[in-house]
Amino acid sequence: MAEKLVLLNTWWSPFAARVRIALAEKGLEYESKEENIFDKSPVLLEMNHVHKKIPVLVHNGMPICESLIILEYIDQVWNHKSPLLPSHPYQRSQARFWADHVDKNMYNIERRIRMEKGEKLEAAKRELVECLKTLEGELGDKAYFAGESIGLVDVALVPFSSWFYTYETLGNFSIEIECPNIVSWSKRCMEKGSVAKSLPDPLKVYDFALEVNKRLGIIEH
Repeated sequence: MAEKLVLLNTWWSPFAARVRIALAEKGLEYESKEENIFDKSPVLLEMNHVHKKIPVLVHNGMPICESLIILEYIDQVWNHKSPLLPSHPYQRSQARFWADHVDKNMYNIERRIRMEKGEKLEAAKRELVECLKTLEGELGDKAYFAGESIGLVDVALVPFSSWFYTYETLGNFSIEIECPNIVSWSKRCMEKGSVAKSLPDPLKVYDFALEVNKRLGIIEH
């Protein structure tokens, strides 16, 4: 029986981009269904009835939810090419730790940069820089977090680089000045076709962020 993969996602979501990158790394073909976060489809509400969020990967009718869980699922099912997780249990645990660190910090911080003003914005900027500097420390002098090839942590983090321009513009600061190694790493990731074709244009992302702020009644920075 032929594999059938459907990805419920949105073009701007860093979490959906993670899955697009992983599918591209594995060379898998899939049907992409674009979702509207303000008007969620019956399919999304059925396939992720608990959280009602994207992304959802539907594999032969079976839904898998939450981006990091989806990445591990993809890596386990299609383990013959471009492994995202190392085989050694300790190294695998470390990759999971840092991917979880990205999940627990990046979104909450960057959301505040997009939506806050004044002291709250300044605090969020400091936290973002601190978070990225911590990740720089883990990256060290390696090409990728996984070493010489892209891995779980790279796939978890690099989609946020499409939002760097938005953070910098709304927050009036420079990520490249504060965290040059992370920016160099993100550019290195973008040289890979799987990443470049999976991430949205930063200028388009910025326009979208402003539109969301207007829709939510948030005064632009």
